[in-house]
Amino acid sequence: MRKVREILRLRFDCGCSYQAIAKSIGISSSTARDCVNRAKAANLSWPLSSELNDEQLEMSVYPPSEKINQRRDIEWSYIHKELKRKHVTLRLLWGEYKEQDPQGIGYSQFCDTYRKWRNALDIWMRQPHKAGERLFVDYAGQTMSVLVNKQTGEVGEAQIFVATLGASNFTYTEATWTQTLPDWIKSHVNTFEFFEGCPEIVVPDNLKSGVHRSHLYEPDVNPTYQDMASYYGVAIIPARANTPKDKAKVENGVQQVERQILAKLRNRTFLSLSELNQALRPLLDELNQRPFQKLPGSRLSHFQDIEKSALKPLPTTRYEYAEWKKVKAGFNYHIEIDKHFYSIPFTLIKKDLYVRYDTKIIEVFYQSKRVASHIRNYSAYGYTTDSLHMPKAHQHHAEWTPERIALWARKMGEATAQLVEAIMASRVHPQQGFRSCVGILRLAKSYGEDRLESACRRALHIGAHSYKSIESILKNKLDQHPLPSPSSDQALPDSHAYIRGQNYFE
Repeated sequence: MRKVREILRLRFDCGCSYQAIAKSIGISSSTARDCVNRAKAANLSWPLSSELNDEQLEMSVYPPSEKINQRRDIEWSYIHKELKRKHVTLRLLWGEYKEQDPQGIGYSQFCDTYRKWRNALDIWMRQPHKAGERLFVDYAGQTMSVLVNKQTGEVGEAQIFVATLGASNFTYTEATWTQTLPDWIKSHVNTFEFFEGCPEIVVPDNLKSGVHRSHLYEPDVNPTYQDMASYYGVAIIPARANTPKDKAKVENGVQQVERQILAKLRNRTFLSLSELNQALRPLLDELNQRPFQKLPGSRLSHFQDIEKSALKPLPTTRYEYAEWKKVKAGFNYHIEIDKHFYSIPFTLIKKDLYVRYDTKIIEVFYQSKRVASHIRNYSAYGYTTDSLHMPKAHQHHAEWTPERIALWARKMGEATAQLVEAIMASRVHPQQGFRSCVGILRLAKSYGEDRLESACRRALHIGAHSYKSIESILKNKLDQHPLPSPSSDQALPDSHAYIRGQNYFE
């Protein structure tokens, strides 16, 4: 209520100046002057009539009829819709309005009247979201029955994913078996393709698939979820925990999906998940095409008019699902992914590493830099090793193969080759005999190839398939003696690697 009566009393009864009136009441001197002039224009004299109350006095000095007529022709629904476009402000719209009606209301009254009109709308309609800015995502509380096993008749419960754009309320929904990370990511990708574009921000609830750890200031977003967001160029800003107002758009979207779609399918049991999604689509289109109750148009028309063009274009290729995992390599410089081991540079032992892996590729990152990559291998407890990741000493050992050792042995002679092959064949894994074979072949540096060949021939004859046997033969110069003739009265078998037999000492 304006202090009209006090202003007139101080002016006419006390003779105060406009500056004194302003200081006494706490208003500007121009407001005091305007009030007095309006009172004179209304033919009011001092003292005022005792029958004139404060409300009647204010109506006489500030008649509302002119204001009502001035804003009667303003289409506030158009103003509300235009404000959702990027960079459009109330001052801009007021300027356009004044160009059409120079005698129209002022800017402050324009803003005040619009806010009063907006507050009469439902709360979910009057949130000031810019076109293409935010997408709200969540799961409905209601599930749908889907047949899991046709033979046993087992029925499972499908989850309902819901996504709603902020400016147009355009909605997408689909059914998935779970709320786990693969289904969560796939639903986002399908949503972007349904909208044919990406928003600037995605606002999820604090679901574990999206947010590892909720926090008021720095929520910990799942790295796989963040990877998908980076691919599509969107930002993830989770809603605050226990604050449904942060995602009121999708809360209402979930409610509309449950009432307008799921309720109509409540008595059906679907034979497959694809059948359920096929039943959801026409009802979803019907929901998006339903006219608003308090605004002109529908979700679909608002999406096509103001939001579709504001979305960012999709990448040329679809996002391929990949998971992230934090790992540390042990002293064998290998990391484990699904029971298979992959090498990393040995200098990164005990460092915190991040692994990105999909169905084909394993990528290892250290401080955001890729340090290793391997082709995905599904053999349990197997090893995939890059020799460049090894220390120098290990690299030299890894260069040996059965073929290479056999080729080296054949250069020494036929007996040497046969002995090397016999040693590797006697082991469960040929690699177990590598050190023995290499040691035998290196004896040629000390004793010569001819003596080594003779020693191997003697070792084969007596069944001594070991490095120590060859070394003993060479040290004792037994390779220079002729081979003994076969004897039929041998007391002990000489075919075992650890039983030399009597011929060994001849």
